[in-house]
Amino acid sequence: MLALTFDISWGEKRAEPIIDILLENNVKKATFFLSAPWSQSHPDIVKNIVDAGFEIGSHGHKHDNYSKLEDDEIRNQIQTAHSILTNVTGKAPNLIRLPNGDFDKRVLRIAEELNYKVIQWDTDSMDWMNIGTDKIINRVVSRAHNGDIILMHASDTVRQTHEALPVIIEKLRAEGYEFVTVSELLAQTEANGKPVQDRPTSANQVPVF
Repeated sequence: MLALTFDISWGEKRAEPIIDILLENNVKKATFFLSAPWSQSHPDIVKNIVDAGFEIGSHGHKHDNYSKLEDDEIRNQIQTAHSILTNVTGKAPNLIRLPNGDFDKRVLRIAEELNYKVIQWDTDSMDWMNIGTDKIINRVVSRAHNGDIILMHASDTVRQTHEALPVIIEKLRAEGYEFVTVSELLAQTEANGKPVQDRPTSANQVPVF
């Protein structure tokens, strides 16, 4: 099992092609982490994600490093995003991928107090750097493993994900992988008594979308 995840914080050109590719390839389960301001301004795309049956997680409100914020502001950012996403999607999210993947112990504590699980990733596709379709494919397929959370994006600055995704799906499926949501992945690892070990990327590899 592994989880394909997509962060979206701006733009309107890339998300729907990615949704279509997932559905055309019979990938019924994936997790989209949506920024609250983007969700407010693109409710039609959010509806398409929800209607397709994909899981929604929070990508926060203001796109800033939360570890630099005061406790009250961290709480405000998470709660504001929660309110907006719940209103737009009709469901209350309980997963959050923080902007830039940035957090510290305070952020983790506050997120937990607000009933959120902070989700990082294990395999970074590097699609946010537009490194080339073949390189994106090779990075994901060569690093994929059981329990993997794969980081991809569906913001407009990411120009090659929709080209790489069909091949990624085909190759991973050929290797026997089942695509699940992050929540299902967490439930499976917890059931097996093996907590997911989420790892932040290094400081020079932090996606900025």
